[in-house]
Amino acid sequence: MSSSDIFIGETLGTAVLILLGGGVCAAVTLKASKARNAGWLAIAFGWGFAVMTAVYIAGPLSGAHLNPAVTLALAVKDGEWSNVPVYFAGEFLGAMIGAALVWVAYYGQFQAHLTDQEIVGGPGAQAAAAKAVEAQEKGAGPVLGIFSTGPEIRNAVQNLATEIIGTMVLLLAVLTQGLNAEGNGLGVLGGLITALVVVAIGLSLGGPTGYAINPARDLGPRIVHALLPLPNKGGSDWSYAWVPVVGPLIGGALAAGFYNIVLA
Repeated sequence: MSSSDIFIGETLGTAVLILLGGGVCAAVTLKASKARNAGWLAIAFGWGFAVMTAVYIAGPLSGAHLNPAVTLALAVKDGEWSNVPVYFAGEFLGAMIGAALVWVAYYGQFQAHLTDQEIVGGPGAQAAAAKAVEAQEKGAGPVLGIFSTGPEIRNAVQNLATEIIGTMVLLLAVLTQGLNAEGNGLGVLGGLITALVVVAIGLSLGGPTGYAINPARDLGPRIVHALLPLPNKGGSDWSYAWVPVVGPLIGGALAAGFYNIVLA
């Protein structure tokens, strides 16, 4: 496959991934959304279906990595690094496009949510206001969770370990079950398998950090959150932003090393 196919496929696929994944977070979070308060099950399955949809769209063009940790793991496994920068560029660009599309799709809900006194603080909303102040002190605005992840308990070692473990599970599933015939991405059955693995990771390991398990999924939308003209959006929590980037990359490399030593 050509570099242009890889770039287009990864950009398109990752944009769809973030549009649908970020979209379910917006649906569950924002006021005036019909799915508000649908809960963690909706988010876990929404992200799983987002992965499946994106894989089937991008697969024929790029092999559907959609995740720098996947790209890194396959490069470590096969020793082929020439296309890694192209994959990374498409993944991060696609993630930013997808996040911007979530904002467009939920524009009215963002405006209503971020101008509501129960959300941003005001008379009769002491508890919500206190929670908002606590989040602001931690650097996370009231809608940042739609765009990127954040920990329930801030402990850098634990948070990093959680992301490494979750990403290792994802990559071991990809490397052992989901590769296409060329070995450069997810096959047809692999797309479904990986989607279900993502659901499992979300349900079992997503509670501590929100399970980024994908540097592009977290960093690209976090940048978009910082740039968007959202009222009362608060901070983008840059002090935490390194964890969902470094953790998945370490997890991907470790999974590939383990695969080469034990399973290959």
